[in-house]
Amino acid sequence: MMKKPQLILDMAGVIITNLSPSFWEEIATTADISYNDLKTLFKNEVRDHLWTGVISEEEFWTWLHNHFPILEVRYTRPLINKHLVPLPAIEQISKWSDKADIHLLSNHRNEWLAPLLNPISKYLKSITISSEVGNCKPDPKIYQLVQEKIVHRTTSIIYVDDQQKNLIPAEELGWETVFADQEGKWVTEITNRLNLIKEEH
Repeated sequence: MMKKPQLILDMAGVIITNLSPSFWEEIATTADISYNDLKTLFKNEVRDHLWTGVISEEEFWTWLHNHFPILEVRYTRPLINKHLVPLPAIEQISKWSDKADIHLLSNHRNEWLAPLLNPISKYLKSITISSEVGNCKPDPKIYQLVQEKIVHRTTSIIYVDDQQKNLIPAEELGWETVFADQEGKWVTEITNRLNLIKEEH
């Protein structure tokens, strides 16, 4: 039996929306701070700790409220569900799973992603989320964790991400990489690649 290629997908900006800029713009408007100043504050004080799970989700909301008392959790928490929604590419996962083993690799919070992953979970071979494993892309360690979950190491490994810097460690591991452009042309490229691999076998 043919060994399936391995398709590894980033999540935010690939199969679901990014939180930036829409989420942060709404937060900034409510808190009466510039978008750039808010993102700088987030980056300098909590971003890495949030994405690697060093702080809890509750501690993140507390941090936000402490800086901007007007931002109460009952208001800010629902904004995650408002701004984090599926992109059209998520509809392709069931079809792609017939031709490839699909893995997800994301810098994110498991609490925020879980509701979006439930409908596609049966099509996935593995899910690696930074808040659960304590490492963020582009740290090579998180890519290695995904590689260790791949049973057939000799098959084609294709990785999709919407940030060029995150493609570099994947290439160093010998993975093929595809940049997820905002227009969604990458979806057709992946479909064509998987079809070609199937035909070759």
